[in-house]
Amino acid sequence: MPDPSPPASATVEGEPFDGYLFAYFTGEDKHDGEQIYFAATRSQDPRLWDTLNGGQPVLTSTHGERGLRDPFLLRASSGDRFFLLATDLRIFGSAGWRAAKRVGSLCIEVWESSDLVNWSSQRHIQVSPDTAGCTWAPKAHFDPRRGAYVVYWASRLYAEGDTDRVEETHERMLYATTRDFRTFSPPQIWHDPGHPVLDATVVLDCTTYYRFTKDARARGWSEPCGSFITQEKSTRFTGAEWELVAESVGRGDATRPGVSEGEGPTVFRSNTEQKWYLLVDEFRGRGYVPFETSDLAGGVWRHADGFLLPQGARHGSVLPITRTELERVRAHYGADNAPLGR
Repeated sequence: MPDPSPPASATVEGEPFDGYLFAYFTGEDKHDGEQIYFAATRSQDPRLWDTLNGGQPVLTSTHGERGLRDPFLLRASSGDRFFLLATDLRIFGSAGWRAAKRVGSLCIEVWESSDLVNWSSQRHIQVSPDTAGCTWAPKAHFDPRRGAYVVYWASRLYAEGDTDRVEETHERMLYATTRDFRTFSPPQIWHDPGHPVLDATVVLDCTTYYRFTKDARARGWSEPCGSFITQEKSTRFTGAEWELVAESVGRGDATRPGVSEGEGPTVFRSNTEQKWYLLVDEFRGRGYVPFETSDLAGGVWRHADGFLLPQGARHGSVLPITRTELERVRAHYGADNAPLGR
């Protein structure tokens, strides 16, 4: 049964969350698509989004591969700061996906801000081991058991002597811990089911963590859940088994709307009601497709109607923000639509 409690205590210094900020990239089909873009809601309605900054990138990379994908926005555990993480990857004009998987960047890109409009200089930080082939879709979650942030991402791992990267391997989820997003612990394997997995993201509901991950196998009769999202749960972020909740989350068929394949899930809770939203990137189709549920533990997601998402939005993240923060980002970056409504 759905949890009858109201939404989690969504306040910062006594001010309730009253809107949402969306960070995303737009794809590799143009020279500036692999940079960071922002959109914001007009108010509390998580379905209605306006692009910010005139539809131009808010943050651009000056390090590594000079491309940014898969941005993740995180509010610090103290509530007074924000971090933005991104993949160091540029496919536009590059050697392509095969090279990106084998000899891609071992670093993540990090920015810090106290107000969501003034951002620190870019930090280009290696988190993957030297034997990794790529470092994709970094995300972070504060773990009170550790008193630190767990940062996790997908990497291929190769043997020490395989300098030509010719052995068969697959993507798995790694993690490291940090307290300041400057210094990180040595990486460890977090999730490796024996086949490729990507794009994991985690939300906490009461005392249960829910993990959403792309099963990156090619879909076929023997792997029917390949190229779809898997939902799991656990009472511990690391050091415990994760229990399967649902497979092929968001999959459509002749009787229900959904995606033909999906990746880059982002999950966020409603500020006003007992409801969760899930965006799944139909990466060779429509881009982000929205779903909703009032029972996160049940793993049954319905297609959500009435969404006006920013055009071209790909694999990103949604952050609940206060009215003060919402008005600040809309005023600073300029919103490409109607005045803010309550």
